[in-house]
Amino acid sequence: MTRPAGPEIVLVDGNDPVLVAEAMSRAVEEALAGEDRSLALEDYSGEEVDLAAVADACATPPFLAGRRVVLVRDVGRWNTEEVGPLLAYLEDPLETTALVLVAGGGPTAAKLAAAVKARGRVVSTNVDSRQAGDWVNDRIRRSGLGLDAAAAAALREHLGEDASRLIAILEVLEAAYGTGGRLTADDIQPYLGEAGSVTPWAFTDSIDAGDAEGALTHLHRLLEGGRRHPLVVLAILHRHITSLMRVDSPAVRTEAQAAEAMGIAKGRSTFPAKKALRAAGQWGSAHIAEAVALVADAEVDLKGHSGWPEEAVLEVLVARLCRLARGRPARAAAGTR
Repeated sequence: MTRPAGPEIVLVDGNDPVLVAEAMSRAVEEALAGEDRSLALEDYSGEEVDLAAVADACATPPFLAGRRVVLVRDVGRWNTEEVGPLLAYLEDPLETTALVLVAGGGPTAAKLAAAVKARGRVVSTNVDSRQAGDWVNDRIRRSGLGLDAAAAAALREHLGEDASRLIAILEVLEAAYGTGGRLTADDIQPYLGEAGSVTPWAFTDSIDAGDAEGALTHLHRLLEGGRRHPLVVLAILHRHITSLMRVDSPAVRTEAQAAEAMGIAKGRSTFPAKKALRAAGQWGSAHIAEAVALVADAEVDLKGHSGWPEEAVLEVLVARLCRLARGRPARAAAGTR
């Protein structure tokens, strides 16, 4: 059996505990390289972990195994001073030790992360929302399931921003159907559970399109799947309408001017400014002003003025904003923007 050459040093980083746990398991299996877990693996977790003892274990040659694998969970519990023993060990790591550090319990000390990067590797489990579709497709391909194109598309749509739920769903589908064979969208539907959240820009894009049905669906996914507080959803709408207001000026004609008006820092993508400029031209000044007033009224209502349920306040607001966006003001129709 061929073992990795030299010391193996890994930091599993990320914010989603499901993805971190999966990557941790994979990193441990790779580090063991076929060794007996009961002989080679030392797992440090819980409140009473002594990092000096961990460093001593790392510096000790393996016994009855060809490699010692030291796993330390929730390394964010310790600050820079407290991870001193690990930093000292990483200055001269032992060839026969594999050290797997796992994020959690707080932000990982910057010096520890830097030391790992210098000597080993950092495995990031964070999934950017813009890359979530590719990540889901890759996980589906790696599973033993054969989802047809419609089923894969339905799964991506259902998950939204909550891509990490895919792991559990795939396990349920494998338990229900086994591996191999082709599954359709109808086959997987009963096993999907609650729809995941969506990105804020998917929500506001549906409003700009005047798509009331889509916007209300996105609203409920933000409130339910995304567990966002109603005031947080209102803040999303406030930022969006404020962006439209900032670019709604005769002096703002280009994407660069819109980016400056929105306060986008130089070097950052100006695509949001391009979208805001186009949407502002569609809405028109009068409708933007009306939208500002509607958002302000909704804030007062959410804070108890009307006595309406919070969800109903947002539903009415979203429906009214979609109506304004559908208005196609004369200025936009004439192509003055």
